[in-house]
Amino acid sequence: MPDFTVIPAIDLRNGKCVRLRQGKPADETVYSADPVKMAVTWEKAGARLLHVVDLDGAFTGRPVHAEIIAKIAGTLKIPVQAGGGLRTAEQIQRLIDSGVSRAIIGTAACQSDKDAGALIEKFQGKLAIGIDARNGFVQTKGWVNTTTITALDLAGRLDQMGVQTLIYTDTGRDGMLTGPNTDAIIAFCGRVKSAVIASGGVSKPEDIIKLKTLAIPNLHGIIVGKALYEGKISLNDKLV
Repeated sequence: MPDFTVIPAIDLRNGKCVRLRQGKPADETVYSADPVKMAVTWEKAGARLLHVVDLDGAFTGRPVHAEIIAKIAGTLKIPVQAGGGLRTAEQIQRLIDSGVSRAIIGTAACQSDKDAGALIEKFQGKLAIGIDARNGFVQTKGWVNTTTITALDLAGRLDQMGVQTLIYTDTGRDGMLTGPNTDAIIAFCGRVKSAVIASGGVSKPEDIIKLKTLAIPNLHGIIVGKALYEGKISLNDKLV
């Protein structure tokens, strides 16, 4: 993915396509009861990559919606990256074998440098690591736990281990339509050599244009959820 791209998000909960405000289960909006149909909609709209999160998996610590994710990956022609509840190499391998182009881990990368390094070495370009942070500190287990690890420190460690793609989410902005945390994204990208995909807060086309015009070489894209679902931006706005 050499060019900056807008990446639609599909968040799965109870088999449906939903969005949570700041990741809070009690603040949920259901956008579709058919996630596969929703995925096809984004592909037809011009998406070049789809981001899928198994929210139930993230909350429980084990994959829950593997079957739906496999169906999405098998239906679309564009690549699909997916995560949520992945903790082991076996779980990651099953997801990749089901057709997903890139598996995403988060909590597992915070628990052990040794384990994270082993997964990076094993899966290389088929693995992305999500770093979710609130006020600069990493959150885990579906954003339920806030650690004492800073996002920049974790990013630096993982970058040295050779991770190829990092996904940085400002959880305080997610689902809030308040605009991305540009300063934090700039600092994050400046800390690593790996490709970075940002997430959280996009509310209008100007947010995306601003990120693109920063021309940060390793900022490869932005994940967008609520703003797309509510029609505040369109993939037809020549933003992809």
